[in-house]
Amino acid sequence: MDGLTSAQVSGAKTNHVPRRSSRSLGAIIRANVFTLFNLVIGVLWALVLIFGAWQDGLFGLVIVANALIGIVQELRAKRTLDKLAVINEAPVTVRRDGRDQEIPPRQVVLGDLILLGPGDRLLVDGEVVESDGLEIDESLLTGEADPVHKLPGDEVLSGSFAVAGSGSFVATKVGTDAYAVQLAEEASRFHLARSELRDGVANFIKYITWLVIPIGTLLIYSQLRNSADFGTAITGAVAGIVTMIPEGLVLMTSIAFAVGVVRLGRRDCLVQELPAIEGLARVDVLCLDKTGTLTVGGMDLGEVLPLGEGRPIHEALAALANVDHRPNATAKAIQSRYPAAADGWTAVDVVPFSSARKWSGADFGPHGVWLLGAPDVLLDATADGYERAAELASTGTRVLALCRTDSLASASDGAEAVGRAEAVALVTLKQRIRPDAHETLRYFAKQGVTIKVISGDNPDAVAAIATGLEIPDGHRAIDARTLPADDPAKLAELLDTHTVFGRVTPQQKRAFVGALQSRGHTVAMTGDGVNDVLALKDADLGIAMGAGSPATKAVAQVVLLDDKFSSLPHVVGEGRRVLANIERVSNLFLTKTFYAIALSLLTGVLGLMFPFAPRHSTLVNALTIGIPAFVLALAPTLERAKPGFVPRVLRFAVPAGLLCAGAVFLAFWAAHSGTSTLIEDRTSATIALFLTTWWVLILITKPLTLGRIAMIGGMAGLFALALAIPFIRHFFALEPGDLSNDLTAVGISVVAAAGISVAVKVAGTLRP
Repeated sequence: MDGLTSAQVSGAKTNHVPRRSSRSLGAIIRANVFTLFNLVIGVLWALVLIFGAWQDGLFGLVIVANALIGIVQELRAKRTLDKLAVINEAPVTVRRDGRDQEIPPRQVVLGDLILLGPGDRLLVDGEVVESDGLEIDESLLTGEADPVHKLPGDEVLSGSFAVAGSGSFVATKVGTDAYAVQLAEEASRFHLARSELRDGVANFIKYITWLVIPIGTLLIYSQLRNSADFGTAITGAVAGIVTMIPEGLVLMTSIAFAVGVVRLGRRDCLVQELPAIEGLARVDVLCLDKTGTLTVGGMDLGEVLPLGEGRPIHEALAALANVDHRPNATAKAIQSRYPAAADGWTAVDVVPFSSARKWSGADFGPHGVWLLGAPDVLLDATADGYERAAELASTGTRVLALCRTDSLASASDGAEAVGRAEAVALVTLKQRIRPDAHETLRYFAKQGVTIKVISGDNPDAVAAIATGLEIPDGHRAIDARTLPADDPAKLAELLDTHTVFGRVTPQQKRAFVGALQSRGHTVAMTGDGVNDVLALKDADLGIAMGAGSPATKAVAQVVLLDDKFSSLPHVVGEGRRVLANIERVSNLFLTKTFYAIALSLLTGVLGLMFPFAPRHSTLVNALTIGIPAFVLALAPTLERAKPGFVPRVLRFAVPAGLLCAGAVFLAFWAAHSGTSTLIEDRTSATIALFLTTWWVLILITKPLTLGRIAMIGGMAGLFALALAIPFIRHFFALEPGDLSNDLTAVGISVVAAAGISVAVKVAGTLRP
């Protein structure tokens, strides 16, 4: 039981597991360089450089820009996640050379003697050598919620965690040999899991890719048939095909996610799954565990109130508090006044505390069997001290009952046996409300996020704290033991109409999350204890406190490493910013895609030249999409995200894109029917394209702030400079020489802008 010696450790196999908190540098470069978009654009770029002017190949710089920006942003996110993942690694307690010491998980070696207490996560496989009421929850491996009592000789697996008692085991498999290495590492992995947002973008890209092939073929055929100049035909076809491709949409989505990770990382918030950013934006119900979330971690021992005379109350408290060498928060609070057990008070049998039992106990031989736990669990309603305990709890004080009983075996049989315990004293514990709780709860109230306080504590105590925090209906607490166990519909109804719940078991917390989700709510769950793990797993968004147990941090999508409740508004705000801005950016890119598709079909079917060259689309896209998209993707917003991302974007982008295409085509057709040159005709079309897409930008940017007005005005000013300065005008092949054609283009654009405003407003009222 002394563990390994230093000499044995130096030659043993270590628990080395490649960290998967992010992709490797090579994987990041490959993912950003070797894409379908880069291949298509690269081929088109080569065609333009071979058959056309190099100025028309400016769009090829998109390949370089997309790759560089994507690589840089992901590397920033990688550094942030790697740094935070190390902080989030809970130390492991091992015994070496006869001494207990805490070491990083990677320094555990094969054969180490690892010590376990409540909340400790098992990172390696092993065999139990000592068990003092040790119970292991293997739900993350087997799906079974009931803890398993472990005895010496039993096998334990990585990925599980201790929920009660204490013990030790010898590591038999470490590193990549451990059973649940993938599961244990998944919590810190940098990956893009399934989400409505990314699925929607992927579907857009898939359908557009299939449309590009036939429409691009038609466009190339029509341009070759109607142009004597092969180079002009190729560049015209390339202009249409390139514009159809929303090359920056995937980039912007990835950047928005990555920047969100970095921003939250600066606030000591570890986002363990990137789509959690999306979940943050959709949350409309936030379930809070009182202890550790609304109240400051740790407690102070208050009063010890005897219920009779001649009983060794202080000796019993001291013995119970010091019976476990891995004390919980309650035991630590009592130890501050009773640092050691009295002579002769040695436990011969122990039942450790668990959140399901809500009490602990020990048999001290000649001194009898003593229990310490929740009064409403240990005592009958008629027992001495029951009413006094209820009165104290109603003031927000945490109350425990110190009891004597006949035998520890009968006490552990069930609630009826425990109810026959004799109350000897009441023990009060003081809890401190977090200083930032008031302000944080007010924020969520303003944002329309409903708060549910779900605690294993006494309902009256929870209600008192909720009332002090001015949580709506906080005084109407429900005892979870009275809730229907087999009527999910009734449970969901009660959860909708009540806010505060006490005496909630871990299984009930999980049921609460499911019931709220059945009502269409997007549920976030915060927690710091082992009893919160099941609910954190099932919630749409699990948020763990940094000072919580390793098990909660392993299953949560977001970990507040600084343990600050006040960080939650920033977490939710970041999610809303990301999602709302990606939707804005998607509207921009897909409007471009739809006007390009419509123009390509019109020119292909009617056999006309394409209305503009690649350099024209490069200029307009940069001013109305590229530069604004970067600004909008990072702008702040408080709007809560709603489901239906794809239909909403289509209801905007389709009518806006078609009307933009109509305006450009009419401007080009009106100019082309006169005596002007092709460059002049395309200049008129480019003016119409800029004005209509610039108006789309204005509609998307609302509500207008001074910064956004400056951006919109700046884009118009840059386009005016491109028309006015000879060098730039020549570079982009612009010749605004025919005033009549250009004014016609402006007039058509004004009418189209009015039509776009009406069309998107009408389409926005429709439902898919």
